[in-house]
Amino acid sequence: MNTMNVRTIGCVELNSIAMGMHTADEMAKAAHVELVLARPTCPGRYLVIVTGDTGAVQSSVATGRELGGEIVIDWFVLANVHADVIPALNGTTLRASIDALGVIETCTTASCILAADAAAKAGLVDLLEIRFAAGLAGKAYVVMTGDVASVDSSVRAGVEGVGDAGPVLSHVVIPSPSEALKAHIL
Repeated sequence: MNTMNVRTIGCVELNSIAMGMHTADEMAKAAHVELVLARPTCPGRYLVIVTGDTGAVQSSVATGRELGGEIVIDWFVLANVHADVIPALNGTTLRASIDALGVIETCTTASCILAADAAAKAGLVDLLEIRFAAGLAGKAYVVMTGDVASVDSSVRAGVEGVGDAGPVLSHVVIPSPSEALKAHIL
C-alpha cells in the first residue's frame, strides 16, 4: 500500500479472534477499501484497519460494528489521517536522532491511533512507533520525539484526541532521555 495516499482510515477492535477474522473479511467485501491490518492482539482481541475513500471506509466500519455487535470494544473512522500514523503502526518510521520523548498509553489500540493522529497534527513531532500486540494485555502506546515544547503540546493534544474512545492510562514527556534509553528506542 502506498501510505502517502492514505487519507481516511477506519478501525474496528473486537474481543474475539474468530469473529475478528470474519469481520475483517466482511469489512473488505462491504465497500471498496484496502485492508491495512487484520491480526490478533493481546488479550485475545482482533484488530481490523481499512483505508479508502471516506464514504467507503464509513460503510466498511459500519458493517464491522454491526457484525461484531457486543464484541466490538472500540472503533473509529478518521479522515485526513496524519502521514506518520501508518508508518508508526507498521514500525517503518525512520528517525536519525531522538530529542525529547513523549509517550501516551491507552487501553485499546484504536484509542492509541486516535491519540497518535491528534499528537502528530498538534506539533512538530515525529511518531516513532505505535506499539500494540503481544505482552501488552490489550494496551497500546505511541512514542514521539521532537523539541520539548512540541512534544509537550502534542502529548496534551493526543490525550485530548482520544475523547470517548477509551481511557488514557498514562502519559509522560521526557525532556532529556538518557543515551541508554535512546539506544532501546531507535
